[in-house]
Amino acid sequence: MKKKENVQHVYLISIVSKMLNVHPQTLRLYEKEGLIHPLRTKKQRLYSDNDVEKLNFILELTRELGVNKAGVDIIIRMRRKMEIMQSEIEEMMGFLEEEIQKNFREKLRKALSDASDAPR
Repeated sequence: MKKKENVQHVYLISIVSKMLNVHPQTLRLYEKEGLIHPLRTKKQRLYSDNDVEKLNFILELTRELGVNKAGVDIIIRMRRKMEIMQSEIEEMMGFLEEEIQKNFREKLRKALSDASDAPR
């Protein structure tokens, strides 16, 4: 069975604006304000699937929740910090789990060793 390749698509600004039903100038404004950072080749902006997902999130905040651009920036930064913290927590939990397993094995070996050394 073949593994699925992690293919990252890229889209021109005209395609993304149609996908998200926004004017291309809106996308340029979001880039200018630092909310999104599409790849650039010469003068063309290339939006990845991740960029489109982030833009969709921004549009949900602004259209559906009425959040202004400053609020969007704060939410995006807080979301990123939370993702980093979640990753750090998962890493720490992995270390803790390894340590607990190691301690359990040591105690089990000692208990088995003590049981085999005990007089019968």
